[in-house]
Amino acid sequence: MNQAFTAFDPAEHLDSGEAIAVFISDALETGDAAYIAHAMGVVARARGMSQLANDTGLSREQLYRSFSEHGNPTLKTVLAVLDALDIDLNAHARNARP
Repeated sequence: MNQAFTAFDPAEHLDSGEAIAVFISDALETGDAAYIAHAMGVVARARGMSQLANDTGLSREQLYRSFSEHGNPTLKTVLAVLDALDIDLNAHARNARP
């Protein structure tokens, strides 16, 4: 039996701030820098790279380069994008000690 598969683009489903926050949180939980950069790129595409460039003051080229497969975004770039997306970056203790 042959099965047909269709391409899945998560950017098409990131249509709310909450969906974006969950997507980024899941990526951050992996601790994998490359995957986090990729996830940020997916979010950037979902929002629209031109719009995000306008909102952050960064160039579209810089955003594409930073969040490409081999990109390595700076903390400044990540924070600018999160701010433009109205997403907070929070820290919490993994194992709270009494």
